[in-house]
Amino acid sequence: MKNISFLKENGINIEKSLEVFGDIKTYNATIGEFLVGIHSKIKQIINFLEIKDIANYAIIVHSMKNDALNFGFTKLAEVAYEHELKSKAGDLYFVNGHLNNLIEETNKAIILVQEYMNGNEAEQVLENTSITEEELYNRKTILVVDDSNIIRNFVKRIFSDKYNVGVAKNGEEAIKIINVNSNNNLIEAILLDLNMPKVDGFAVLEYMRQNDLLEKFPVSIISGDSSKETIDKAFTYDIVDMLEKPFNEQSVRSIVEKTIYRKDFNNYSTTKE
Repeated sequence: MKNISFLKENGINIEKSLEVFGDIKTYNATIGEFLVGIHSKIKQIINFLEIKDIANYAIIVHSMKNDALNFGFTKLAEVAYEHELKSKAGDLYFVNGHLNNLIEETNKAIILVQEYMNGNEAEQVLENTSITEEELYNRKTILVVDDSNIIRNFVKRIFSDKYNVGVAKNGEEAIKIINVNSNNNLIEAILLDLNMPKVDGFAVLEYMRQNDLLEKFPVSIISGDSSKETIDKAFTYDIVDMLEKPFNEQSVRSIVEKTIYRKDFNNYSTTKE
């Protein structure tokens, strides 16, 4: 890794990032995941645009915006946010006309991260992006459902010393994992994003409600959408709490502890009966 001054000299808002990551050691340990994530997301947005899937396009650029903000890439976050707003408004003319600007800003971020990490280290990270997750758990697990690999791995780093941390990239994967583990009672808490491609978080909540699993596997929401409509809709389900992105380690610890407490309370109540 280069010195942190390299990032500051190139306009990266490190001070804001450290509010999330706590220290530069954690930032450095996680920035490879940012590199992997934006490589993947730029491919996805091009694909969604080609098939005119503007809804999923909006979800991906929203995720890209959050990742860029977390790592201090302010300009990329601004461009992604503009695309998010325009795509949510169905403005394909703008999105198509300004796609090159988004790609250009993304490539600048990729090159900068590769320089910061040094070439060989960055190449190694990109080569090792395929991670197989065990779907059937054999010990107490926190399940993180989020299309951002940064969020998934951020939670892993916080809790992996105490829990198995399972991950799902979208609602489809989450439902499969929940179904596979529905008989073993080992999922202690679920952190669920709402905005995800393919199958969103509300579909996961609906599946769990229909199958009476919200009490067995308590859910808290982690989302970048803090609109009143979204919050009201989320709380029509028996969720524990809702945490708005971006968040820091302490806020994640607090909401996970609160969610696990719900699980323990439910188990205690069942035993007393």
